[in-house]
Amino acid sequence: MAPANRRLAPRPGLGHNENPVAVARPRLRSRAVGLEPMLLIPPLQRRWLGAILLTGGLLVGLPRAWAAFEAAPSRADRVALGGPQVRVLLGEARILTVRAPDGARLRLRDGSGQVLMELGPDQPLRLHLAGSQVLALAEAAAGEAAPAYDSATGPTPVPRLGPSALATAPAANPNADPVAAGQGAMARSAPSVAQRLRVGELVVEPVPAPGSEGSVWLQKRRYRGSLWIRPQGDILQAVNLVGLETYLASVVGSEMPASWPLEALRAQAVAARTYALRALRPSSGRAYDLKATVASQVYLGVEAETASTQAAVAGTRGLVLTYGDGLIEAVFHSSGGGTTENSGELWAQQLPYLVSVADFDHESPVRDWRLPLGDALVRKGFPEIGNLERIEVLSTSSSGRVRQARVVGSAGAVVVTGAELRSRLGLKSTLVQFSREPINAPLFPDQAGTASDQLTAPLLGPPPLPALNALAAPSPLQWVAIGRGFGHGIGMSQWGACAMARRGEGFEQILQHYYRGTQLRPYSSLAALAPLLQPRLSLAPIKPRALALTLGTTP
Repeated sequence: MAPANRRLAPRPGLGHNENPVAVARPRLRSRAVGLEPMLLIPPLQRRWLGAILLTGGLLVGLPRAWAAFEAAPSRADRVALGGPQVRVLLGEARILTVRAPDGARLRLRDGSGQVLMELGPDQPLRLHLAGSQVLALAEAAAGEAAPAYDSATGPTPVPRLGPSALATAPAANPNADPVAAGQGAMARSAPSVAQRLRVGELVVEPVPAPGSEGSVWLQKRRYRGSLWIRPQGDILQAVNLVGLETYLASVVGSEMPASWPLEALRAQAVAARTYALRALRPSSGRAYDLKATVASQVYLGVEAETASTQAAVAGTRGLVLTYGDGLIEAVFHSSGGGTTENSGELWAQQLPYLVSVADFDHESPVRDWRLPLGDALVRKGFPEIGNLERIEVLSTSSSGRVRQARVVGSAGAVVVTGAELRSRLGLKSTLVQFSREPINAPLFPDQAGTASDQLTAPLLGPPPLPALNALAAPSPLQWVAIGRGFGHGIGMSQWGACAMARRGEGFEQILQHYYRGTQLRPYSSLAALAPLLQPRLSLAPIKPRALALTLGTTP
C-alpha cells in the first residue's frame, strides 16, 4: 500500500485531481530564495522580530497620520471650534426677538429635535410666553400661507420662508394681543402672511454658509452656537448652547480690553476656561451652567471677539488650573487696591491657592476712589435706618477689608457683613474707610459703571484743591467712602495681570503669582471631568499638550 502522504509529493505536472495547495507550496519555497534566511530563524525569535517591526511601524506612522488628521479640521471643528458645550443664560424676559444675520438663515426645532421651519435673512421672529409654552410669530414669504404649528396637534410640514415682506405689511398695533394678531394675519390673504408656532421649548440654530460657524441675533447682541428658548415661570429664558473655546474668545474680550498685552489675555483665558468647566454641574437641575453677567463672567457675544482674544484662547487651548486632581475656583477681579485677599477671611472656606499676595495694579483707575454717601443713596440702600448718622467698622480682614460694620441712623441701626455693605451702598470694594467731610470738599471723579468701564477708564488723579475763603460760612458735613480697588479682591487681579505682562512676564508667571501652588494641565487629562464632558464633546480633535507645571508655593 502506498504511503498516505504519497499524493503530497512534488510532481512535475499539475493534474485535475491533484491538490493544488500541496503542489504549489514546494514551488513557492524553491523560487522564494530571499525567504530562506528567514525560515532558518526559530519560530519564537520570528515572533519577537515581527513584534518589533510592527511596533516601529506604528511609532513612525501614527504620528504622521494624526498630524494629517489635525491639519484638515472637520465640519464640527469649523462649527463649534471643539471642546465641550456650555450653556449660558443670556437673559430672561416676557418677549424676545430673534433674527438671522445678513445673508444667513435660521432653523427652528422643538424640544425633541423636530425641524419646524427655516427663517430667511433679516426675518425677525418674535417670541412670547403663552401659558406654559413658547409662542413664536414670524412673517412668511410673499404668497405663502402655511398653516400654524401647535405641539398639541402634532407637526405640520412647513416650507422654508423666503425674504421678509415686513416692509410691505401694514404697521402692527403694539398694544394688540400677539396671539390674536397672529391668527388674524393667518386669516388674511395678504402678500405677507404671519406664521405662528406654539411649542413647549424652541431651539433656534443658525444655518451657516460652508466653512463658517454661523450666529444668531438675540435682542441687540449676536451669539455663536444655538439658542434654547424655554418657559420659566412667567418669563422666557434664553440659553446659548455654544462650544467652550468659542465662548472664551468672547469672554476674554468682555472681561479685558482686547488691546492689553497678549500674556494678560492668555492668563484671563485660562482662568475663564477653568471657571467655566468647574461650573458644569448637570446634577444641579438648572437649565444653564453660567450667566452672561458678572454673576459668572461677562459674555457679550460675537462683537467682543477680536483677533487678539482668539489668539489668546488658541494659545492656551485646553489648559486649566488644577490643585490636586480637581479644578480650582479660578475667581478674578478688576483691581486689588495694592493687595489681594485670603479667601477664608471673606468666604466660608480658606482655599490653599487663594491667599493674599501683593497686587501690581498701580495703573488702575480705581486703585483709589471716593464716593460721597448722599441722602438719596443711603435711603435706597438702608431704608430702615432713617437719616445716616455714622458707619462703624466692627472688624476687618488682614488686608484691611471690612468684614462687619454697623450702620447707625436716626430710626435705628443694622449690622451687616462687608459684602452686604458694599452691595447696599454700591461700593467698588470692601477695602474702604468712612470719613465725615464738608459737602463741597474735592472728590475723585466717580467712575461708577460696569466692570468693562472700569478697565478702560483713563487714569485720573484728584482735581486741584480750590482756594479757600476764610470768611465763607462752613459747609454742612456728609459721609464719604474712601476706598481702594474694584471687586471682591480674591484671586487674580486683572489690572495686576496687565502690569505683569507689560513688564515681560508670561501668562504662566501671572497665574503662578495669583493662584499659588496650582498646576497648569490640559482638561482632557482630568479623569474627574470625563463624565461631564463626554456627552458634550464635539467631534473636533483636541490637540494634546504634555504639560504639567507647578505654579508657585503657598507663602
